[in-house]
Amino acid sequence: MALGIGIVGLPNVGKSTLFNALLGAAQAAAANYPFCTIEPNVGVVPVPDPRLDALARLFSPRKTTPTTLEFIDIAGLVAGASKGEGLGNQFLANIREVDAIAHVLRCFADPDVVHVAGAVDPRSDRDVVETELMLKDLESIERRRERARKGAKGGGAAGEQARAELVLLDGLAAGLEAGQPVRAQAAGDGARALARELALLTAKPILYIANVDEGQLGVADDPRVAAVRALAAAEGAPVVVISGQVEAELVALEPAERAEYLAGLGLAEPGLHRLVRAGYDLLGLVTYFTAGEDECRAWTVRRGTHAPQAAGVIHGDFEKGFIKAEVIRVEDLLALRSEAACRTEGKLRVEGKDYVVQDGDVMHFRFNV
Repeated sequence: MALGIGIVGLPNVGKSTLFNALLGAAQAAAANYPFCTIEPNVGVVPVPDPRLDALARLFSPRKTTPTTLEFIDIAGLVAGASKGEGLGNQFLANIREVDAIAHVLRCFADPDVVHVAGAVDPRSDRDVVETELMLKDLESIERRRERARKGAKGGGAAGEQARAELVLLDGLAAGLEAGQPVRAQAAGDGARALARELALLTAKPILYIANVDEGQLGVADDPRVAAVRALAAAEGAPVVVISGQVEAELVALEPAERAEYLAGLGLAEPGLHRLVRAGYDLLGLVTYFTAGEDECRAWTVRRGTHAPQAAGVIHGDFEKGFIKAEVIRVEDLLALRSEAACRTEGKLRVEGKDYVVQDGDVMHFRFNV
């Protein structure tokens, strides 16, 4: 399941620094000038999951495989991007291809790192990027409106369909013109389906990254971070507070040094772990596990996936010939230490085709082809 989260923001807010830290290597150029990133850099990042680590300790498998997310480092947007400013058309096209957006907002002051707008103001930065995305969406809607207007002049089912589509398009456009991204609009199923068909940029789920310096970590009343939290709360979006520079330094350390550095900062884990998990949740994903002496592995499915389709993620034959799934909750398996003990204690369930996979299920599929 190749699902991608695009890292966006104005130039010089720390996008490429975060991306480099995510990958654990300098795969994207990070420099103190706008448009350092021209082509989008793509990296596959493992999703940290202590449950998988615990399963590996229990089974001592020959192989342990985490699930992953794809992050795409997209070059900085500027005012006028929707009209082509700053290579805007190319960058906006890159955003169109991702499944969700991680919007980096600069909350740190550093005279050695220029800010494209001349001052550090995360709310203003957010408004610039969001405005460009909404303008691009309006452009997409208007093109579709032109086609629908022509169709609406006709009769029969095709004309009726075009007229109904015009109503939906008008509603989406009105919301955008009022400053509401599509994801924040109280649109019905038809409008949401149309927004997906048009790949509208502001229909994509979003999380905000407040990029701070080391001194801001753990500061409860930092005004810039508070501004990010407020704007995110207004649209029900998650926020991850992270220091890109600290994360970059952590990546360069040995594991023991890393743990010591984190402890000195009063952090239980790297901020990147929180970012990856937040992205995973944003996409509506859940993890199930397969576990044994050969391999312990985490698998990704969308929330609401039924057992046969989850089996198909492993192999198409598993879905075609699905018979049943044996399911144990990961916490029960870790507590009782074996499948046999879980069976004895009634913690192993047999589920059929209608079973909806839950996050944390350990599954064994029975199939016949």
